Amino acid sequence: MSGAGTAPNDDEPEMTQVNLRISKAFLEDIDGTWKEEGFNSRSEFLRYAIRDAVKHPAFTREGWKQIAASEHGLRLGDEELVNRDEVVGAMDDDVDQ
Repeated sequence: MSGAGTAPNDDEPEMTQVNLRISKAFLEDIDGTWKEEGFNSRSEFLRYAIRDAVKHPAFTREGWKQIAASEHGLRLGDEELVNRDEVVGAMDDDVDQ
């Protein structure tokens, strides 16, 4: 982790650079996703995803795997969209285990 932080003004928190090793294929998936989802940059998307994971720690790794698999299936046309109630129910089941 690098300590190259910057704080342009008092309204923004100091930022710290973090180095991360991931496969090229995963990086390509990330790049496709942040662009499709309308994020301004890869960094903005990753901060959002990490923040969400930290704020919702009860959502298990298995839950994230299921989301990733469903996203992949949607892109391939093998999966159908689910409604909010189905997702909330699955999350509740995950927390109960």
